[in-house]
Amino acid sequence: MSNKIYTLTVPVTYQKDGKDQTSFRRVGAVFENTRNGSGEPFLSIKLDFPVAVTELVAFPPKPDGDDGNVTE
Repeated sequence: MSNKIYTLTVPVTYQKDGKDQTSFRRVGAVFENTRNGSGEPFLSIKLDFPVAVTELVAFPPKPDGDDGNVTE
């Protein structure tokens, strides 16, 4: 069984054609692991660089394995 890996992002809100839109910029990865013996999951977060934000959002990886910039 492999561990799950999520793309960690920062939501960025902007206006386009007079409407608020949100895009998500990659800042790192989240790894779901299990503790030896207990089976309880825990998360490890690895940042690509230091970030000074108040909200981070994690997405499951895309099917094609692209781990670049995420825009949802």
